[in-house]
Amino acid sequence: MSEAHPPRPRALTIAGSDSGGGAGIQADLKTFSALGVFGMTAITAVTVQNTKGVSSFEEISPATVAEQIRAVAGDIGVDAAKTGMLASAAIVEAAAEAIEEMRLPHLVVDPVFVSKHGHPLLADDAVDALGRLILPLATLVTPNIPEAAGLAGFDVDTRDDMRRAAGAILHLGPRAVLVKGGHLESDRAADLFVDGAVEEWIDAERIDTPHTHGTGCTLSAAITAHLARGASLADAVRAGKVFVTEAIRHALPLGEGIGPVDQLWSTGPTPRG
Repeated sequence: MSEAHPPRPRALTIAGSDSGGGAGIQADLKTFSALGVFGMTAITAVTVQNTKGVSSFEEISPATVAEQIRAVAGDIGVDAAKTGMLASAAIVEAAAEAIEEMRLPHLVVDPVFVSKHGHPLLADDAVDALGRLILPLATLVTPNIPEAAGLAGFDVDTRDDMRRAAGAILHLGPRAVLVKGGHLESDRAADLFVDGAVEEWIDAERIDTPHTHGTGCTLSAAITAHLARGASLADAVRAGKVFVTEAIRHALPLGEGIGPVDQLWSTGPTPRG
């Protein structure tokens, strides 16, 4: 096991690879680095995608996913972790077993169901496995509106629905829920944080841009990074919201489709030679 006081906070992402670099482990690692955290990966699937969408993906074997988790947690150590695309029930089961075995702290679960373009990234039978096996291990789960509806079992169309969904998801076992309200028609982008004792609306301006690829990954990775750095859960969520809002503000109009948000917004523009 690694030293008691590592030179840099350590965060692990258990997620899929985005060949376009805008979401998945690529977005997570950029976010970790931007926030001064050493990032590690357990890759669950390799996607073939760009700004125009996901054309296909290939799952990594469940055993290999689990062994990646064990390898880095047993040697380097993990201060906080997150899950993203888990693809199948078998991968969910293997990841949950390794997460529990290695006692990964501060687990943030981004329940990725579909891509930004609407392509399915989680098999139907895996949704149930996610709720049964991963959510009870979670410090925080961060569903968007469609994901909250899928986990809660009813449509989510209003702020009151978001409250009901948060309560239903809490009953699945996570310590806290952040229901992201970006899909609601509103002048503001308001997310609902609930931990059973506290309910807080975390509000930010809604930025008018079509380039929003990677927002969910970036938010959950930023929260994970702040937890790795020692922040309280509520403070990590607020700081993550600030980070992703700026990443959206500085979104990159790359490619012919939905461009990525910029996790490196704090470094400023890079001059072209």
